[in-house]
Amino acid sequence: MLELRPHFPLAGLLQTAGLARSSFYYQQKALEASDKHGDLKVRIRDIFNRHRGRYGYRRITAELKRQSLGVNHKTVQKLMVAMQLKSLVRPKRYKAFDGAVSETAPNHLQRDFKAEQPNEKWVTDVTEFKVNNRKLYLSPVMDLFNREIVSYEIAERPLPTMIESMLTKAFYRLGPSEKPMLHSDQGWQYRMPAFRKRLQENRLVQSMSRRGNCLDNAAMESFFGTLKCELFYIDEFESVEILKGAIHDYIHYYNVDRIKLGLGGLSPVEYRMQAAAALA
Repeated sequence: MLELRPHFPLAGLLQTAGLARSSFYYQQKALEASDKHGDLKVRIRDIFNRHRGRYGYRRITAELKRQSLGVNHKTVQKLMVAMQLKSLVRPKRYKAFDGAVSETAPNHLQRDFKAEQPNEKWVTDVTEFKVNNRKLYLSPVMDLFNREIVSYEIAERPLPTMIESMLTKAFYRLGPSEKPMLHSDQGWQYRMPAFRKRLQENRLVQSMSRRGNCLDNAAMESFFGTLKCELFYIDEFESVEILKGAIHDYIHYYNVDRIKLGLGGLSPVEYRMQAAAALA
């Protein structure tokens, strides 16, 4: 009817369509209201696609603010629903430890996942992937100051050499006076004498979760859930070699590009650099 209005009287069009004048103006107003968000919809879709559906409405709102576009998160949520853009749902997957209790360290972390400065508190764990009957293992170290993955190692077998290489890379990040706490579960890798010796040599305090309590290392479990939800569960990988390359790319994306609401809408690297600049 809007297309015909310039050519015919409105009263005649309403009579032919059997439509009340108030209904016509209501629909016209609704169409005009939806059009005013045209540019915003384009930006929302661009952010959603650029991050491959990993961002929900809150993170997209934060990204829009980074682009100097102030918009209420409820508006973004409403538009995403209308555009049928839905972020990925993260499954919660935990695995209890069933091993021996010997040679453990105290739980110094005590679920205090906040750190006042970089390299104060680290957490680590190992997670497993399966592709075509082959397995791949990821062993990262996360800095609780900004949730940055400071080092990691990927291998097809969870041998001590994987943990050794991960530690060596992490130690390169430390200054002469830095001696962080390193928290893990009670996995056999972290109870080995060689592992404990390396921590002692580098003056790191070892901390371990209580037996079978994954929540004691919730920060690391959360990262694994995010990685698998935003990468592993949404793509099909033909081989562990392809998956390995994808994990390398994702960890760089996670550290450098992926913003975290808990960090004020900054990525882990941006947050660390901002903190360093404030102290300079």
